[in-house]
Amino acid sequence: MDNNTINTFEILIHHHSDIPKYRQIVNSINNAISENILHQGDLLPSVNILCKTHQLSRDTVFKAYTILKEQNVIESVPNKGYFVANETRKVLLVLDTFKAYKEVLYHSFIENLPANFIADVQFHHYNIENFKTILNNSLGKYYKYIVMGFDNKEVPKVLSTIKQNKLLLIDWSIRSESQNNYVFQDFGQSFYNALSEALELLKKYNKLVFIYPEYTNHPKEALIFFKKLVKKHKLKHHIILNSNDFDIEKNTAYLSVSDRILGKFLEQCRAKNLEPGVDVGFLSYNETPMKKFIYKGISVISTDFKELGTMCAKFVNSDQPMQYYVPTKLILRESL
Repeated sequence: MDNNTINTFEILIHHHSDIPKYRQIVNSINNAISENILHQGDLLPSVNILCKTHQLSRDTVFKAYTILKEQNVIESVPNKGYFVANETRKVLLVLDTFKAYKEVLYHSFIENLPANFIADVQFHHYNIENFKTILNNSLGKYYKYIVMGFDNKEVPKVLSTIKQNKLLLIDWSIRSESQNNYVFQDFGQSFYNALSEALELLKKYNKLVFIYPEYTNHPKEALIFFKKLVKKHKLKHHIILNSNDFDIEKNTAYLSVSDRILGKFLEQCRAKNLEPGVDVGFLSYNETPMKKFIYKGISVISTDFKELGTMCAKFVNSDQPMQYYVPTKLILRESL
């Protein structure tokens, strides 16, 4: 136990802040642990000292310390005071939406975190107000921030409030800066290369149709590189932008960025008595644990979400900068 800690550690209270004072105390202590200012066994300022120093009510300080005790961050010892109970560090993982492949990323991330780390997960759903609220309310509470961005001009400004060495951007490079730490997938050239590997199978069919439905947030880079590929190889093709226009035809191969379309494809195959991989082909974007089992197996183009999660955990557990692209690969199964 280091009794000198209370002389070097200072809780800052901003009386005109929108953040409740009890929450400022909680945030200050959590942040000090994250920054290695406070360590297990360190003595914290007493309730009386905090009340006198910052003109706070006893109820405010007790509320803050009660929350920290419930989180097992601090412990109280009768007649001695409050001490740091452990050096657990909290990490914030901000994803776009919850999907099966995001679950792979999440579990890989959690499994590779050291034992003294815990992660909170939130979803912005491509809504900038949600995004602002999540990150603005998280400032000072977390050791590091793992954030999946999206295409909105306000995103960089929101992210600028987080120290660069604490922030890792993941999945998509849109709105990122050159100095950012990142683990991205490449929706352009890597997608093109993976699709090129499937050319011989795709050429079994008379036409290649790319379904890019109106509700998707998939990066449009994929459309650009799809057009480059079909032009180079002179493939008969079509792009569907409205999901209501999706109606499968024999001797056609389909590429989709939406699993909703995969469901419609299989329904229409059954209704029209068409055999996937023989009469029609299907290539899906993003691997999920079930795609190897659906029908006789669905071919996919996908990044490795398990590796993405592992790299996120590596960033959390290191003080080194990180800039890395996770490879995009083709996985062939019976649907082509």
